[in-house]
Parts: sequence; structure tokens; C-alpha cells
Amino acid sequence: MTDNKSETVAVPARAVRPSGLNHLVLNVRNLEESHQFWTELMGFKQVGELHATEERPNPPKMRFYSGDHDGRDHHHDLALVENSELPEPPEKWSMFGAPMAVNHIAITLPDREAWQAQLAFLQSKGVKFGRRVDHGMTHSLYISDPNGYGVELVYDLPRAIWEGDIDGALNWVRPLPTEGAEALIDETEDNPVFSAAGDD
Repeated sequence: MTDNKSETVAVPARAVRPSGLNHLVLNVRNLEESHQFWTELMGFKQVGELHATEERPNPPKMRFYSGDHDGRDHHHDLALVENSELPEPPEKWSMFGAPMAVNHIAITLPDREAWQAQLAFLQSKGVKFGRRVDHGMTHSLYISDPNGYGVELVYDLPRAIWEGDIDGALNWVRPLPTEGAEALIDETEDNPVFSAAGDD
């Protein structure tokens, strides 16, 4: 075991670049309503919940959720905290201009087939598709949760398609239908490949 008292940590010249986001915590108006959305529609699994203890006799209503990590649970990817003071969500979700602090939350599906299956499942449950687009690095569906938060369901395109020019891939978009059978069609053969300036 390392004696932490004797360790000396060198101070870096700049912030350490993180490996990514670890988890997201959302304030929600009604915990049961949001629990149903994130488990029954989005497929997350509840892995924990705050309980009263001697140190914390009146904890907030808070639950923790995991996605599928190669068949295993994560301590949590998402947590929900009930906050009845939240305002009512906008009547119509919009990608831009909505009075929400969070623009949208992107959820990764493991592959194209899983993404297509999830879109078909959501459509069968009557979930309104707010926006369907192909981006240069993902194919995406946007919906909204019961609190008005935008939720993007994506699958990543292969790195070879977008890593040569990430900015170019981020700026490319192809709008697609949001209703009927056309909303479930996913074309992959005509995806552009983004190369760094000067590359052939």
C-alpha cells in the first residue's frame, strides 16, 4: 500500500485532459415518471437508490442507472434527482432556443442494428421523433424526455470516416423524415468521408 502522506505530485503546466464524461445527473420533476422513461423507453437499468442512514436521515429522492458495459453494470452512467421546483417543460421541444439549461443528452447505442431496433421500438410506443439527421460522425434521432430535456440516440460511424476532419464532420448534416416508415430508413452507402485539408 502506498503511503499517501509521502507522495509528491508534480503540478502540470496545463489541465489534464480527461478521458471523457463519467456520468450525468439530471434534476427531474417527478422521479417515477422519469424512471419509467429512462428504464422502459431508453433501456437503462436501475443499479442504486439513496437510502436514509444515520448520517443522512432525509436523503433526496435519487436513483442511479447503468447502460450495458459489455454485459456488466457501471456504478452509474445516469442519476435522477427529484426536484418539484422545476418548471413545466416547453410544449414543443426544439433543438435550439428552448428555455432549458441542457440542450440535449446523447445516448450511444452499441451498433447500427441496435440503433435501428431502438428507433422501431420507440416508434411502436408512440414516441414523437423530434429530429432525424445524419451527422458526419453519427446517425441520430432526437426526442425529448418528460422534463423537456432533449435526448439524442446515436450510433457512431467508423473513425476512418470522420477522424481526418472532426470539425468538418461536426458541421455536416442531412435532415431526414421523422414520421412513418421513412423515419426508420438508415442509408450508409453515401456517407461522406472527412479528410484533413490537403489530403487526397
